[in-house]
Amino acid sequence: MIELNFSNMMEGVIGVSGLPESIIEDFIDKVKGAHKKIEERFWPELAFIDLISQDTPEIKKIAQEVKTESENFLILGIGGSALGSRAILEALSPFHNLQKIPKVFIYDNVDPRTLQQMLAIIDLKTTSVNVISKSGNTAETAAAFMILWDEMKKVLGRDASKRFIATTDPEKGNLRRIVNEEGLKSLAIPQGVVGRYSVLSPVGLLLSEVIGIDSEELLMGAKDIQKKCSDAELWKNPAYLFGTLLYLMDREKHRTIDVMMAYADGLKPFTEWFCQLWAESLGKQGMGLTPYPSVGSTDQHSQLQLWIEGPQDKILIFIRINDYSVDIQIPDVFQNMEGLSYLSGHTLSELIKAEEEATELALVKAGRPSMTITVPQIDAYHMGQLFHFLELATAFTGLLYEMNPFNQPGVEEGKNLTYGIMGKKGFETKRKEVEDHREKRARWRV
Repeated sequence: MIELNFSNMMEGVIGVSGLPESIIEDFIDKVKGAHKKIEERFWPELAFIDLISQDTPEIKKIAQEVKTESENFLILGIGGSALGSRAILEALSPFHNLQKIPKVFIYDNVDPRTLQQMLAIIDLKTTSVNVISKSGNTAETAAAFMILWDEMKKVLGRDASKRFIATTDPEKGNLRRIVNEEGLKSLAIPQGVVGRYSVLSPVGLLLSEVIGIDSEELLMGAKDIQKKCSDAELWKNPAYLFGTLLYLMDREKHRTIDVMMAYADGLKPFTEWFCQLWAESLGKQGMGLTPYPSVGSTDQHSQLQLWIEGPQDKILIFIRINDYSVDIQIPDVFQNMEGLSYLSGHTLSELIKAEEEATELALVKAGRPSMTITVPQIDAYHMGQLFHFLELATAFTGLLYEMNPFNQPGVEEGKNLTYGIMGKKGFETKRKEVEDHREKRARWRV
């Protein structure tokens, strides 16, 4: 089971930069109110909690077909429709494409250079394409899908449609319409589950099965952390403590930047997944906590100076790994060099753990707050715990801020302006706004 250690957030450890227990105690009634809303499913989007009990036979069936038919598996999606899949891939099957079939490619942007290079190295005759969009209208994903549809038709003809899997709304949207008209294989994202909370839906579970990771293990981890995080008592609930501490650090200490630093290369995409979850859920109404992805020990050499002696606006969230499953011993060489010989006989896991502990203590000595999520090992079970834990904590924190952690009005405006630029019917006024702005921004240039 993952564990949260928040000692370095407390006044008793780091001094005046920390929180006194009394402030947390005074907050307990508000926590109970937020807990009640989660239990009662105050927002329908809290349906992500119920993903832990979903059936997976259809996911497993389609995954097996992909593995049988294809040498390449191409995911088309953006944001929550891609970040979770990338996090699963890099954490649980690192260097996958150098070792295993089907190879996995994730196209999560509309950079033409990237897609051109992908199409240059992927044999579309042996490729399955998973297009992921809950609404079915996401412009970036739709554009990529249209291109792949056309290219696959050129090489496979009528059989092209058999190589597409649509992961989308169960009833509505353009993608669901195409599924019905063209006979595509499909998986449903349950009603109420929004993109950034969908990693443990078919969005992430299909990829998991395709690369040989048992989706049931991910869900079992999520189930077990759900039990631990269902307690209304703040001091016993790690998800509620995580949200409460970061909320209070904002309100009481004006610390609004949350750096997630994972001590495992394979978890870097996971920290990026967290960034979307945290930023898009909580950044609204003039409020928000800014997430920052990081990896140890690499970023000790690029960012730590700022964290220790820079502005007093950050909190470090360490992800510590107990067991790396493998290890490499540092050999007994260069014994005549004192600056190197001390490393001999130790292992790389010893060194990276020492780096994490030393960084944590250096922050404490500087009066800078941090907390640590300890992960027994990086496997499907504990990744399921991490995903679900942070989704719960994010939804809970939204309740503390009295905001909806499931909408994204700022993102919607950007989408609408894009529709206007691209000439989508019904967005003519947005097109006019863009044209007016173009005139204004042309005035000051050098």
